[in-house]
Formats: sequence, C-alpha cells, structure tokens
Amino acid sequence: MNNIVEKINQLKNQKKAVILAHYYAPQEAQEIADYVGDSFYLAKVAKSTDADIVVFCGVGFMGESVKILNPEKTVLMPDISADCPMAHMAQIHRIKELKQQYPDLAVVCYINSTAELKQLSDVCVTSSNAVKIIKEIPNKNIFFIPDENLGRYVAQQVPDKNVILNDGRCPIHAQITKESVEKLKTLYPRALILTHPECTKEIVDMSDFIGSTSEIISYANTSDSKEFIICTESGVSYPLKKNNPEKKFYFPDTCPPCADMKLNTLEKILYVLETGNNSVSVPSNIRKEALLPLDKMLEIGK
Repeated sequence: MNNIVEKINQLKNQKKAVILAHYYAPQEAQEIADYVGDSFYLAKVAKSTDADIVVFCGVGFMGESVKILNPEKTVLMPDISADCPMAHMAQIHRIKELKQQYPDLAVVCYINSTAELKQLSDVCVTSSNAVKIIKEIPNKNIFFIPDENLGRYVAQQVPDKNVILNDGRCPIHAQITKESVEKLKTLYPRALILTHPECTKEIVDMSDFIGSTSEIISYANTSDSKEFIICTESGVSYPLKKNNPEKKFYFPDTCPPCADMKLNTLEKILYVLETGNNSVSVPSNIRKEALLPLDKMLEIGK
C-alpha cells in the first residue's frame, strides 16, 4: 500500500496533476487527495487549479462538470464506469412540456446530473447553495431536477416560489428509513440527527440539522454534542472521525455504501496516472451549453 501511495505522489508531481476526492470516496482516496469536499467545493477548486491533469475520485457527472469548466485540462476518472443513477432521472420531454406551460419557467438543475440535462437548464445548484440561488433568480416557476427530495426541501425554504418536483431520487439516501433512525435514537437518545436533504421528507422532518456533506461535517466539528446520528452515505465517517476523535457517529443500518463511489481505489488512481486512460470528454456543443448554468451557479454562489 505504501508503495502505491509513493508511486501516485511521484507521478502526480511529474505530470502536474491534482487529485480531487468527494467525501463519499473510499478513505484511502480521501487520504491521498489534494482536495476533499462536496460537489460545490470541488467544482470551485477545479476551476481555480493550475494543474494540467485533474484526477477526480467521484462519479461520472462530477468528472463531466470539471471537464465542462476546464476544457483545456485532462480530466481522469479512476473508474470510468462509476456513475450516479439519479444523474439521469429527468426526462427531456417533461422539461419541454413545462416550458410551454410556464413561460417564465427556470429549470434549476442539481449538479448531480448529466451534461445533457445541464445543457437544458438555466442554472445549476448544489445541496449547499440551492436555496440561496433559487431565492436570487427572478423566476416564479421553478422546475427542480432531478432530485425530488432536495427539491421538496428547497421548496419549503422558498414558499413564494412555485417549485415543481421531478420524479427522481438518490437510491442511497432513499433507503434510509424512519424506523432505522428511530432505532438509533432509542439507543442513543442524546445523539443529534444530522441529515442530507437528499433524504426523504420523513427523515428531514425528524432531524436536528439538514445540510450538505460539508455542512454536516462543519456542524459536527463545532457542536458541543458528543453523539450524532448521520443520515447520509458512510464515506463522511472518515473526516468526521478524523476531526472529532472524542465524538461518536452512528449510521442507519438501512443506508448502504455507494458502490459507484467506492470504485475509486488507490490502484485505479495509480493506473490512470500511469496510462492517461479514462479521460473524460464532453462534445463541444454540449459543453458550451452546459457551461452556462454551471458558470451562473459559481457566479451567484460566490
């Protein structure tokens, strides 16, 4: 293992590469990464880095977003098959129908989406900036794609807007049940419930705090509480425990690890640095149109 880490670091320096890892990536990928964070933070890092090569330890839509923002850079995915099912869960015909129905419609696209969906959107958002951005855009009617759970949570924060929900969801967060959280709460009654807004409404409603992965981590870091029930993917356990060795973190037993995120192993990081394989490409016509909502997100989200 140490030999692999040494080779990765050597190649990274030789090739002027930077390694980005999402909080859901395996612990060893987070340990070796130059930057670890949620999708919004990593999108900003990718835009500002002067590296020639970006190795992105995440899933397909994340690599696409980096390539859209940085067409001149080489973007490598440790496993090109790593995908997010929710990223595909919006129908183009539904977007067109609603645009005809509501002339002022803004298609607000969660960054967890394919480049094809981004190109049909007015602005992208992340779980950490969705409320801020929707409040700032002038449109009354909003079609929020592709995640209905995040869309429902956002809609509660912007009651003056007509937020139309899409039939899509994260298959990982959707498996967290009220019963599994209640069971943990019975075992650890003093634990605060920290929840990602991709969870269902019944989980959000019973939570002490709702936020993105980075916001959950920040809350746990600064809270006086010593016990937490974490309603999101288990990859966040690494930074939580690293930053807070004296605190306890419990995860619902119905929440499986994201198998696609866990494909980002050290061996695969080394492989793409050695070979240059698994390079992300986005057709230029799609890239130009998908760039507009991403740039708008970065501008409003400043």
